[in-house]
Amino acid sequence: MAKTFRVGLIGHRFMGRAHSNAWRQAPKFFNLKANVELHTICGRNAVATQSARAQLGWQHAATDWREIVESPLIDIVDIVTPTNSHAEMAIAAAKNGKHVLCEKPLGLNLKECEQMFAAVQKSKVVHMVCHNYRRIPAIALAKKMISEGALGRIYHFRARYAQERLADPEFPLDWRLQKETSGSGVHSDINSHIIDLARYLVGEFEKVCGIVNTFIPERPLAESLARGQKKMGKVTAPDSAVFIGWMENGVMANLEATKYALGRRNRIEIEINGSKGSLYFDFEDMNKLKFYNGDDPKDRQGFRDILVTQRDGIHPYVANWWPPGHGLGYEHTFVHAIADFVNACVEGKPVHPTFEDGLKTQRVLTAVEESSQKGKWMKV
Repeated sequence: MAKTFRVGLIGHRFMGRAHSNAWRQAPKFFNLKANVELHTICGRNAVATQSARAQLGWQHAATDWREIVESPLIDIVDIVTPTNSHAEMAIAAAKNGKHVLCEKPLGLNLKECEQMFAAVQKSKVVHMVCHNYRRIPAIALAKKMISEGALGRIYHFRARYAQERLADPEFPLDWRLQKETSGSGVHSDINSHIIDLARYLVGEFEKVCGIVNTFIPERPLAESLARGQKKMGKVTAPDSAVFIGWMENGVMANLEATKYALGRRNRIEIEINGSKGSLYFDFEDMNKLKFYNGDDPKDRQGFRDILVTQRDGIHPYVANWWPPGHGLGYEHTFVHAIADFVNACVEGKPVHPTFEDGLKTQRVLTAVEESSQKGKWMKV
């Protein structure tokens, strides 16, 4: 008889909804090696948490996260709260022998990430950071092509993560813009995603040189707006970041993260250039991967689209979904992550990206901030 993993989810807003959907869908579309039970969802507000429980399909609701990490009924703890709470929750879960899935970025700073990785290593539990973009089929295909040598020697990695939500100076101050709750604002929020993709696709960073910035230093407080007033609060974390880097294998990298790109709702662009060809990916057209093959005859060279929707094991993850050409979306990436995580828990094997990956990404984030402060290259 297949094992049943009982899941406890801490948090129920944006990421809580995405993860809840994934926990429900993964057993329906993937051949999981264990059953999953959506046991308990946790939030600070009892009324809101009960509403989320009913809407998102959980059996029980709690208002104290310790009930989840200490409960003998829970096997997996899924953490989707603001970054400043990740370390305490994940370390407690690991000490209690729970497998741990944690939203990105892993921790608030380098020290927290080191402590989190040490805790899961000591407890020998399965652990994963939910950098869900690794599990876009087109990204997984890019990884396969690079590993097989389709691009030859890699020269350049370029990535840009662009949103527009902060371009309005009236956008209220939230936890992502506070150093004490987010770590490093937009830098850790979305730059962490493309740093993770750089590491996944190309390799590790050796040194970096960059700038982090805050364009709008004060924003309205949400609670004052709710009362019909307008009190301002200080933005204490970066709202934009850009850096260049040398990677250990000699690849030159440049990465940019901003939420001031008007017209860009959630644009993730990646281009990788090698001695034999190039790849280009755009999240706003996420079912396609563009490939330039330098070996093509000169009279027909150019980027061509690969529609990454072929089943029968041709394209990663696609066999579990729809007929060719029907396409997948943002929510599917979380389902893929949950499916891989559950199967890893059954097998007791590592599943990428691990907490060690989260720690390595944090080292890059920290080095970029230090570079901005000191005005020089920093070793990672």
